[in-house]
Amino acid sequence: MMATKRAVCPTCLRAQSACICHWIAPVSPQAALLVLLHPLEVGNAKNSGRLLHLSVAGSGLAVGEIFDAEVLEGLLHADGRTPVLLYPQTPDDRNVPPPPALPSLPPSSLRLVVLDATWRKSRKMLYLNPALQRLPRLALSDVAPSSYRIRKAHAPHQLSSLEAAAQALGQLEGDGGRYGALLDAFDGFVSQQALYARA
Repeated sequence: MMATKRAVCPTCLRAQSACICHWIAPVSPQAALLVLLHPLEVGNAKNSGRLLHLSVAGSGLAVGEIFDAEVLEGLLHADGRTPVLLYPQTPDDRNVPPPPALPSLPPSSLRLVVLDATWRKSRKMLYLNPALQRLPRLALSDVAPSSYRIRKAHAPHQLSSLEAAAQALGQLEGDGGRYGALLDAFDGFVSQQALYARA
């Protein structure tokens, strides 16, 4: 007897019973957004990257660990925007050339690039893709506490990709409160996943 295939939501790509589309909180930032999603996160119910992508108008999402160099360059520089990598400086950076300084450009000229992966896997993505190493980096200032209680953080104030991107977009625009609805929706998403975990 063949197993019945579960119905999948065509938008969030999750089982209909675990659909997260009701948590989509549409926002239209001045900066563009590109989410680079590690393959191991694609089927992870706790992953926030797809919800982020679905909420941010005009955002791009690409799945991979090692990207074709030409394809990646096209994603980074689409529409003539300047890409900025949301990633902190770390002690391990002594093994790579220092990134260029953050450009003094309006948010409408920028593309925020987010590596959606565990900390360890994001480091691997960075070092396996030289184009990412060459990007100017944006580090968050005044990091707010995370609501990402469904995943174990590996460092103090470690945020989900959605939380980090929302704070970074607000930081670029000088308006941190603009993305409150997106963060509220994320809280609902987290609560939903926590219920599934307890079931």
